[in-house]
Amino acid sequence: MTNPAKPDMRPANPNFSSGPCAKRPGWSPAVLSDAALGRSHRAKLGKAKLQEVIDKTRSTLGVPNDYRIGIVAASDTGAVEMALWSLLGARGVDMLQWESFGKGWVTDVSKQLKLDDVRVHEADYGQLPDLSQVDFSRDVVFTWNGTTSGVRVPNGDWIARDREGLTICDATSAAFAMKLPWEKLDVTTYSWQKVMGGEAQHGILILSPRAVERLETFTPPRPLPKIFRLTSGGKLIEGVFKAATINTPSMLCVEDALDGLNWAESIGGLKSLIARSEGNLAALAKWVENSPDVDFLAGTPDIRSCTSICLKITADWFRDLSDEDQSEVVKKIVALLDEEGVAYDINSYKDAPAGLRIWGGATIEMTDLETLTPWIDWALATVATDYAA
Repeated sequence: MTNPAKPDMRPANPNFSSGPCAKRPGWSPAVLSDAALGRSHRAKLGKAKLQEVIDKTRSTLGVPNDYRIGIVAASDTGAVEMALWSLLGARGVDMLQWESFGKGWVTDVSKQLKLDDVRVHEADYGQLPDLSQVDFSRDVVFTWNGTTSGVRVPNGDWIARDREGLTICDATSAAFAMKLPWEKLDVTTYSWQKVMGGEAQHGILILSPRAVERLETFTPPRPLPKIFRLTSGGKLIEGVFKAATINTPSMLCVEDALDGLNWAESIGGLKSLIARSEGNLAALAKWVENSPDVDFLAGTPDIRSCTSICLKITADWFRDLSDEDQSEVVKKIVALLDEEGVAYDINSYKDAPAGLRIWGGATIEMTDLETLTPWIDWALATVATDYAA
């Protein structure tokens, strides 16, 4: 078998990592020139920029006016942990797990918080648990989009409007790329580094009035580190949600977040962001449909992620290999694409089945994905020469 010829065209931007994700089209460090550096973030200028991020977040995402939006430490992970440690324990909790981050929240609730009444609804990579079995008289913790599995919930129809418990949603790879039903979400978290391509280490925590009520009426039976505390004297610390962050934020990151929100506004807001991401999924779906060697990891089209797009290799020669050899093959494919400068960081997550994970969020140009796919075909065919009979 001879080595195939390389494609002629290359993606203009080879950054397809699932986090930190590609910067918006046209981004350069110059957009950070107006950052409030060397000043207190509590000074008038710093607070104004933090508040602007909160206000633009609300308008872009369509967050209801009576929901609180806070900028918190430690990325999406920090925002989720604040919610888990501050809110859980008032009633039983249903945990949904179908990929590694959901599994991590199960571990935290079961082994760190050590709650007694925990039910886990789980599914393998590529599938969703049976959502009809979720009990909304209990608190419910779930990821909207499985970043490491490429599987998302299809919509919010399965979430009860008349729920008694709270819904806590890790939406880090869904916010700005998928429509979120705010009336059904009590806690929503995400980070700037995903769909908006912002810099990392800051999280967003969005609370419904029901979540605030829980905070003000329930005292967790555990010590809370300062970085997790959202109440003082039984009342919500409103400053967290009015630009008085708990710890010192990076004003460079804040400026970058503002740039992303301004870009989103300039292209038509949330509707356009979603359309860009769904268009990227459609472009890859067209290629997958005509390829005998790759398929989506997600079991059915209605649960395919449009951001963290996970693919499996289906070529006969590949399926005959051991799990260890499959992982080595994928590493070789990824290394070839990296060496050619056409795709960076597209290996599947370490705990996921061997395959490829290509970011399709709104900062990715569809033309770059269309230019990438012939290169994946080339890399597959090149590596196959060492394995196929």
